[in-house]
Amino acid sequence: MAVSPNPLRVGWSILRARRVRRPRPEGVGTVDHHKLARVLGGQGDLGALASARGALQEYVVELSQTDPDTLAPGEALAYWLNLYNAGALVRAGEAAAAGVDSVLRVPGAFSDPFVDVAGESLSLDDIEHGKIRRFGDPRIHGALVCGSVSCPTLRNEPYEGSRIDAQLDDQMRAFLAGGGALVTDRRVLLSRVFLWYGSDFVRPTHMPTLLPATKRQLLDALEPWLGRVSGKVEFQPYDWGLRCSIG
Repeated sequence: MAVSPNPLRVGWSILRARRVRRPRPEGVGTVDHHKLARVLGGQGDLGALASARGALQEYVVELSQTDPDTLAPGEALAYWLNLYNAGALVRAGEAAAAGVDSVLRVPGAFSDPFVDVAGESLSLDDIEHGKIRRFGDPRIHGALVCGSVSCPTLRNEPYEGSRIDAQLDDQMRAFLAGGGALVTDRRVLLSRVFLWYGSDFVRPTHMPTLLPATKRQLLDALEPWLGRVSGKVEFQPYDWGLRCSIG
């Protein structure tokens, strides 16, 4: 049977994440992400992912020992993106090991506490909505993965503070070109990610925002990565089936 998130539970997770401390990176520190690089450089099938859980958890523990507010801003954004993606991969590995067909079948996969960072106990939802979205960069929606068929393809390298801007631009273009936007003469079929988070692209200074955006506003906001397109905007179904795709 197909599985999908409970909308009320998702909305509550977003609102609850407002209690999380706003990231305030003001340092000059950097982080070594070579442990994640080794995992991303391996095979991306579900069996390999399940077997990599130990390495991913070691990486998560290592990251948790750094206060990200001591990092430079770009380094801090890379830190949170890599931490979230590593966590999502851990959850996908748990789903694969349990023989279930979706990360959503892992109880509390995104809402239960996952890691302690600088004295805060954080779920993956907390990291996404309370930390990452507060950086005010909508391109993160092309970079975050959820271990599902319809999520963006996982980048085959960690995000790095020194290259984060170029990496996020490349990710957005790859996500849109790889199925995130299907453009015909009359229609523009967008990933459901843009239905859920379109307002972040239209009003990035207000991220995270729940205010709706019009479809025309959304196409205008996506133009830097999609180009100028026109047509009736529709949103694709979202497949939460379990998959790990690295590219």
